[in-house]
Amino acid sequence: MNTHHRRSDASGDLLIETHDLKRRAGQMIQVARDLPAPEKLGVDMIGVPEGSPIGLDLRLESVIEGILVTGTATTTLAGECSRCLNPIEETTSFDLQELYFYPDREAGEDAYRVSGEETVDLEPVLREAVVLSLPFRPLCMPDCAGLCPECGVNLNDHPDHDHEERIDPRWAALRDLGTEES
Repeated sequence: MNTHHRRSDASGDLLIETHDLKRRAGQMIQVARDLPAPEKLGVDMIGVPEGSPIGLDLRLESVIEGILVTGTATTTLAGECSRCLNPIEETTSFDLQELYFYPDREAGEDAYRVSGEETVDLEPVLREAVVLSLPFRPLCMPDCAGLCPECGVNLNDHPDHDHEERIDPRWAALRDLGTEES
């Protein structure tokens, strides 16, 4: 039995009802849902802005141990480049796959569980997939030149930017030594 669910959930609720699966192995439902992103979905430099749309395309399959959730979450990331601090915005997809164990099944303490045999909570799985996939140092482009360490000019906009050669202040007095008249 395949059932297709599609609804827009403005509340941002990441709970998916599973009662149609009826704990019979081999049952499957598909869920296509657009919902707003929860808060703090990302890291300091880049993440999913709170309230921005996340498109879920999921398959929930009943297996002996519980419910296997597989699919993708598509959303827009926003942040800033770690080299030049320019804004970054890109659409990306994250793969989701998790087994939610029925309450009466044995599982490790970190395992996700079907709550009351009626719902699965996707928020921790989505959060884990997004945060673990984000770049540690996001870049606006792979060869970003960054900022000038002396004056802060964006070197992507001014590739020929240059400063006079700096002299170590400890040696500055020697600079004039050869130009003195005897």
